Amino acid sequence: MTAWYGSCTDLDRKALQRVVKTAQHITRTELPSMEDLYSQRLRKKSLRIIKDPHHPSHKLFFLLPSGRRYRSILARTRRFGDSFFPRAVRLLNN
Repeated sequence: MTAWYGSCTDLDRKALQRVVKTAQHITRTELPSMEDLYSQRLRKKSLRIIKDPHHPSHKLFFLLPSGRRYRSILARTRRFGDSFFPRAVRLLNN
């Protein structure tokens, strides 16, 4: 989910949300939204990468001199801006 949800179109996200609503109706339970699941998993995955200095993507999470925020990754295209790493940095900075 962390790999493909960020680059989904709005139409795809609405279709996935319809599936979640149908599952809620069938099971008669409240399920978390896809956006909430994506945020949770994105945060968890990025924190695992930050803790592991041997991970190949560890260098993409670079702390600013304040030590509280990460340097944002510049993206020239919308496609790259919606990918995992820029979204993870934005999530961690908020």
